[in-house]
Amino acid sequence: MLELIPAMDIIDGKVVRLKKGLFTEKTVYDDSPVSYAKAFEEAGIKRLHMVDLDGAKHGRPQNLEVLKEVAANTSLDIDFGGGVRDITDADQALKAGAKYVNVGTAAATFQQAGIFQTWVNEYGPDKFILAGDIKNGKVATSGWQQESDLDADRFISGYATMGIRQVMVTDISRDGTLSGMNPAFYEKIKNSNPDIFLIASGGLKSMKELRPLQFAGVDAVIIGKAFYSGRITIKDIKSYLNS
Repeated sequence: MLELIPAMDIIDGKVVRLKKGLFTEKTVYDDSPVSYAKAFEEAGIKRLHMVDLDGAKHGRPQNLEVLKEVAANTSLDIDFGGGVRDITDADQALKAGAKYVNVGTAAATFQQAGIFQTWVNEYGPDKFILAGDIKNGKVATSGWQQESDLDADRFISGYATMGIRQVMVTDISRDGTLSGMNPAFYEKIKNSNPDIFLIASGGLKSMKELRPLQFAGVDAVIIGKAFYSGRITIKDIKSYLNS
């Protein structure tokens, strides 16, 4: 069974969803981050993916108070990302209640590769999730606003040698579109890096997609807009987890 990980994207302390990573294509949801988190927990979810989009855009976490509030009011294992550029940012996120820290831009920047190794040495590889945000076959950075020349396989395999096991791969072209996920995209990544715990993200539109993703070697999947738009419900999540 695939692990289900709801996504919670935050701008100005509020839950939002973007389309294809575009800040101009933003939907803001009225309920508080804590209310959503509690609903997920009550459904049987164990883990939450929280993205500080303000932090990703500006290069420094901006919504640590939201992280603290959700961590204080639930027992969810939170993986936090967005604007984590140095070890101080990582330390603050962990102290605010994150169990894992997502690292994308810092890891994708060649001159910071050695720096990320020091983070791993300091906290251990199990505290970090490598965020591979892929656009046109290349790793995108800075809240998906910039495209590097680094391809996904090279990026992932390089950090797998450091001991990083959890890798979240987002297909930016499908993220927030409800167009469905591409199992072949993830199968290629898993075949090239069979030892990683692969978390797929981008475009999930229904629970029917879970089985093909599992066959493709995916270990966990992010649920985002499909939930917030009502295509996947709390009842659906409960049914799946109890099956």
